[in-house]
Amino acid sequence: MNILILGAGQLARMMSLAGAPLNLNVVAYDVGTKQIKHPLTGEIYTTSLEQAISDADVITAEFEHIPDDVLTLCCNSNKFYPGKAAIKTGGDRALEKALLNKTGVECAPYQLITEKVHLELAAKNLGKPLVIKTCQAGYDGKGQWRLKSDVQIDEIWSEMAEFIASGTQDAPHTIIAEKMIPFDREVSIIGARDKHGNVAIYPLTENEHTNGVLTLSVAGKNNQNVEAQANDAFTKIANELNYVGVLAIEFFDVMGTLLVNEIAPRVHNSGHWTQQGCHCSQFENHMRAVAGLPLGNTELKHITAMINVLGQASIPAEVLTLPDVTSHWYGKTAKPGRKMGHINVSAHNMNDLSDKLSQLTDYLPEHDYPGILKTAEKLILG
Repeated sequence: MNILILGAGQLARMMSLAGAPLNLNVVAYDVGTKQIKHPLTGEIYTTSLEQAISDADVITAEFEHIPDDVLTLCCNSNKFYPGKAAIKTGGDRALEKALLNKTGVECAPYQLITEKVHLELAAKNLGKPLVIKTCQAGYDGKGQWRLKSDVQIDEIWSEMAEFIASGTQDAPHTIIAEKMIPFDREVSIIGARDKHGNVAIYPLTENEHTNGVLTLSVAGKNNQNVEAQANDAFTKIANELNYVGVLAIEFFDVMGTLLVNEIAPRVHNSGHWTQQGCHCSQFENHMRAVAGLPLGNTELKHITAMINVLGQASIPAEVLTLPDVTSHWYGKTAKPGRKMGHINVSAHNMNDLSDKLSQLTDYLPEHDYPGILKTAEKLILG
């Protein structure tokens, strides 16, 4: 079976690796260069997008910010999964909030902003501090503001107004303000839904962020009540979208109650641990779902942590001296803050995982790999 992936980054790379044993042949469309290429070797093909769509049995995506003309072309082929509505919703926080309202899934109180008066209303009605985000763009901490006092309104609005003015009638730019939630931790649920509506959900993942960027995820540290809330939210959202593929939902955990932070209609960074921690990884399950194959086992095989490698030229080879440590490299040119790879660490129990993370700090310094020792200490305490 031939599969075309929109996007040619590391997620397409890992989907291709997962699809090969299933006899799924993958090519990727680089949205930036508008070229068809092999997601592993980087080989560029002379094939046009239209021809690649014709050659494909199935089309899917590795990210949600796809140009509308490309998305429409792929959807018109009736081969595209998870579907146009899912991709549009994942790329627009206003549509995301509307979906959450429709499904009855809880999120933080919010106010859509297109005029200065809306910002003033948000400050008055939601209270301060506010987290303000662009609806159609921004990721990894970018495209965001923090409003802590009314004296900031004029300054922040001038920046927001410039962003709104840069939109067009076909691609408007809007902004959303949310009440800042004092949460206990950030967690995410990742699951797969197939073409028949069957669902397979992975264990809840606890995430650590540094400067708005995911640095470390741990799977296997949860309670049944919180897990049940996440699974319920996943099922409601996936069914409403008639979703096919892997879907990720990020939450704030507020004293045992979950509020949705973001929805990602794709395989997700916080699910990379599934490559070693589960019987069937998120990448394989996404490929299974879009290809019409049975979903794989999502049960926890090993308690596992995933460490993001950000901006480094390589992963220290010494990490491989530790048992149950696996290195994943993306083959990209190093840039500050860029996701270059990840490290998965599996263990028998939380104490064992804590010990392994502590040992890894000998090779992974805090300024390059923040939060590893802190997470190790939390695992012991928790």
